[in-house]
Amino acid sequence: MMKFYFALWLAKLMGIAIKLVSKGRGTNLPGEKALAIDPDFVKHFKNIDYSKVVFITGTNGKSSTTNLVTHILKQNGKKIVSNLEGANLLGGIATSLAKEASLSGKLKADYYIFETDERYLPLIYAQLPAENMLITNLQKDQVQRNGDPDFIIRKLKEVVNPRMTLILNNEEPRSRFFEEVARRSIYYSVSRHDESFVKGGDYPTQACPKCHHDLRFDYYNVDSIGAFACDFCGFASKSTPDYLVTALNFKDNTFKLKDVVFNMPYDLPFMFYNYAGALAVSDAICGITPAAAAQAFENFKNIGGRFEVLTYKNKTIKYMRIKQENPDTLQSALNIMASDKSKKMVALGLYVVNDFVPHYINTFYAFDCDFKPLVDSNVERYLCFSEHVAYDTANRLVYDGVSKEVITIMDSDNISEIFAEIDKAETDNIYLITWISTFEKMKKFIEGGQN
Repeated sequence: MMKFYFALWLAKLMGIAIKLVSKGRGTNLPGEKALAIDPDFVKHFKNIDYSKVVFITGTNGKSSTTNLVTHILKQNGKKIVSNLEGANLLGGIATSLAKEASLSGKLKADYYIFETDERYLPLIYAQLPAENMLITNLQKDQVQRNGDPDFIIRKLKEVVNPRMTLILNNEEPRSRFFEEVARRSIYYSVSRHDESFVKGGDYPTQACPKCHHDLRFDYYNVDSIGAFACDFCGFASKSTPDYLVTALNFKDNTFKLKDVVFNMPYDLPFMFYNYAGALAVSDAICGITPAAAAQAFENFKNIGGRFEVLTYKNKTIKYMRIKQENPDTLQSALNIMASDKSKKMVALGLYVVNDFVPHYINTFYAFDCDFKPLVDSNVERYLCFSEHVAYDTANRLVYDGVSKEVITIMDSDNISEIFAEIDKAETDNIYLITWISTFEKMKKFIEGGQN
């Protein structure tokens, strides 16, 4: 155990030092160093009741859901250990545990709520065998690393077992696939609402995860997520899920679950499943009733939120922060922009999937999305910029009928040139999608007196 103690004390010291130098940074490093000293570091913490450990995993929504569950529990007086900074590999979880543990490695918490990377879940589970897991969705993501969602299904199969309670997205077929393996399955859901949509027959559906025949979707609440059925084997979303978000009111920003009225902190369709999943965990696993949880919605702020506004001269720039590794988050951003029918400029800085050499430069996520609603929503001009895929992005727009005359192509992310193009727009309503590093440079450009 001496290796564990030395690793723990080093992690604690590193955590304190990093906090002094740069608050909020280094969420992996202390845990990674501890694991280098003691490869079984996480196994050796004391007093963890695995029935109180919840993993939140999946392609999209795991950060927001983890943040909301933790917020609800803390607002109701629970002591929580969580990795809110989003370091969701084993090193990040090790860092969070080391921070909260005593010098002898003892932990005292009511619940442990961890966002976990779906690809590395088997490595995490080997040291921290959680008995509860929420699966948000399993979508096409990081194609160079993962290939396709079936790879992630195989990874989760290494972990899901009859000792587990699963909290499953009722309208996402791949996460529902695990229902027969677990000891208990709890289903959360979102009813059809004003932002739900259907797709034409020219858009491919997905295969049933059980029999591999085509699935039929009656409608979509989010791209690839909605009421579904397989007409061959009968696999389908449940008509009476355990936790159902209903009465979504975009005017009043409210919804209902189990007859309790909630305020919507964010009225974005992809957030509704995060609300439903968080409420399912809070009630079914942690004993916080919907009525008690509703109060926490009043002051919930999503850490690392996906929408930020900049003021540049007389223009408003709305930055849509998305993970540029799968089509679903891009589609959600496109839908949000399309819902704004006023005149606008759209600046698309799509980038390579930059996992390892050779970098993947095919903009697969853009070609899987439906741009037509955006194209039909009163866009004055488009700016397509990035070093590698500016022309791919422009071609994607042309395929949906955008005139080449209203597209500016810039094969770089030169900040001055981006703002020069924004200056040319007649509209003051600007939407922006780009990497966070480019956005931060744009913020500094404005803060540096270029406004």
